[in-house]
Amino acid sequence: MSGAQPWGFTDDRGTELGAARVPERVVAYVRAGAALLDLGVTPVAVYGSGHDGPGYDPAKAGGLEAAGVPYLGPGRSLDEGPLRELRPDVIVDVTYDGKSPYALDEAVADRLGVPLIALSVGNELTLPAILGRFGELAVSLSAGAVVPGGVEEAEAGLRGVAGRTGSAVLALSGAGPDQVHLARPQAWPELARLAALGVRLLDPGPGPGANWLTADWGRVAELRPDLILFDNRFHAVPPYETPPGTRLAAWNPEIPPSPAAYARFFRELAEALAA
Repeated sequence: MSGAQPWGFTDDRGTELGAARVPERVVAYVRAGAALLDLGVTPVAVYGSGHDGPGYDPAKAGGLEAAGVPYLGPGRSLDEGPLRELRPDVIVDVTYDGKSPYALDEAVADRLGVPLIALSVGNELTLPAILGRFGELAVSLSAGAVVPGGVEEAEAGLRGVAGRTGSAVLALSGAGPDQVHLARPQAWPELARLAALGVRLLDPGPGPGANWLTADWGRVAELRPDLILFDNRFHAVPPYETPPGTRLAAWNPEIPPSPAAYARFFRELAEALAA
């Protein structure tokens, strides 16, 4: 695909985007940017979410920092001057509701006159569909982009380990000594995928919250998990209390949507289950 060719892409809000040539200078939300980097498209810069600070969160950065991709700070408080100086051709964000970009106010892109792509990472799509959409975008942006395999092999390995161990797994995000957010498996595409692969994920039970049930750490003990998947993003806190004998494994609820990143997560989880 030549940069002189017309370009078009329809994002997951149904917004049809077009340009006289293929965009070359991509600015992206850090999760989307890390996925694009894995897929062969290097952003000129990335920005964070409201959870992020002034520097890269190592759990979310993927290979961006090592590749020398600048981080601009949280999207909602972004200084538009440096962003304008980057002369982006396109901005890539994610959406959880299929309507609005998650980490950047769309008015920023409008003021810059730059098209904004929002790809879904919510539970209205399956994980394979999410990975497929990021692959489609990468191919549209770069003739050299190659959507790698490998996730299928990692899934097969995880399926085998899950079937042998039958371990009960609880995904959570620590909020402090008195509070923890317990993930509802079907609300998260990657957790739903784990369940489809035979991982026995524990549901936290009835209560408010579509994605999380907020409880105290006593609820974790009541659920009696064999293994806890804990949120390892910078703003989350480590588990304060775990039942005796419970194993721990890291989980990033914002894994870059690339086959390479999810293959790595599936392999690490298989190792933790087998330990």
